[in-house]
Amino acid sequence: MIQFNILKTKKQLVYTLLAMLIAIPVLLITAGQLSMLSGSLPANMGVTDGKLKTLSATRNSVSSQAKLYPDHPMNGFATIDALPGMGDAAASMGKLLTVLQTMPGVRITAQQSDYLRAEASTKLLGFVDDLEFWFNPQTQVIELRSASRLGREDFGTNRKRIEAIRAAYQE
Repeated sequence: MIQFNILKTKKQLVYTLLAMLIAIPVLLITAGQLSMLSGSLPANMGVTDGKLKTLSATRNSVSSQAKLYPDHPMNGFATIDALPGMGDAAASMGKLLTVLQTMPGVRITAQQSDYLRAEASTKLLGFVDDLEFWFNPQTQVIELRSASRLGREDFGTNRKRIEAIRAAYQE
């Protein structure tokens, strides 16, 4: 009789684990589809005194202005090159806008003659990354920043996206 109860308990444990293995992904996907994993727009977006928002404190952002923060702990990780300018702000930002509009999951949220802000969201879970681009009139490049709203690690997603944007922009 005792052995039967142990077997029954082991069987219940297996069924419980299987149910959890199914339920957790379903709950995550449902939460993503309901925009519960999108986070909220951070404060201080935009350009202030020639600077985009500072680097994130964790490994979930890249910025062409990382060099402006030499003592920041994420400086080495976050450093990425700016996009080369194409003569003037209008031509450069126009080409960038065209590129961003063709990228799946990217939505333009702010547009000025020298500044673009966009949101990139993942299809399944709805995680959102904020992208900023500013045409620097002194250096004639497009400074950029891309950061995840949630999480401490982006597994290189922001860097890969920026490099894909760079490749399309330079075609």
